[in-house]
Amino acid sequence: MFLIQLLLPTGHDAAPDREFAQTRAELVERFGGVTAYVRSPARGAWTSPEGHVEQDDVVMVEVLADDFDRAWWREFARRLEVRFEQQEILVRATEVLTLD
Repeated sequence: MFLIQLLLPTGHDAAPDREFAQTRAELVERFGGVTAYVRSPARGAWTSPEGHVEQDDVVMVEVLADDFDRAWWREFARRLEVRFEQQEILVRATEVLTLD
């Protein structure tokens, strides 16, 4: 089983509800469930190619899946990049064991 996590931007104001709702609905339809940590956005920071520190607020969204279809997730991340107007959406997958 895999835990797949996405970091989605919240924007500078309120989270883009329509984009999150659409993303949530797509993940529920494909994987049967989704968890989104929306109450306390995390603050990300990184150094841009120009050398200044950039920041944004992100929300973690995660699903559990029996396998990790790399091609599907790559295409889904590209759609999310357009939807959320981002250069890149981080998708990470971790193999997990659950108690039966």
